[in-house]
Amino acid sequence: MLVCVTNQPDIARGDQSFEVVKKINQTLKEKLHLDDVRVCPHDTSDGCDCRKPKPGHLLDAARDFDIDLTSSIMVGDRWRDIEAGQNAGCRTVFIDYGYDEQQPLDPDHVCNNLEGAVSWILKGLNN
Repeated sequence: MLVCVTNQPDIARGDQSFEVVKKINQTLKEKLHLDDVRVCPHDTSDGCDCRKPKPGHLLDAARDFDIDLTSSIMVGDRWRDIEAGQNAGCRTVFIDYGYDEQQPLDPDHVCNNLEGAVSWILKGLNN
């Protein structure tokens, strides 16, 4: 299964509407053949369980779709993504785009693009 979990604090900040984000995510879901998209509309200060690095959306998706998180891989380009995956018990792939920000601790794999992430994942499935 492919489930996208995304932080969208622009909704809480009033810079973007939930409806616009919903339309964007629907397009992504269709184009990328995602099974689900889970959106956290909160800001960091809200302290919700669904905002990465907390694993709330991953845990909810695991429950809703009967996903074994220990056999799952979280792919992300921010430390929050990797930490959320680790907090949920997933293996992790960090796509390092060279952002000038905090780096994740101990991802299972590091690459510099989505193709590298997919290649690593498929290689592991074929072993």
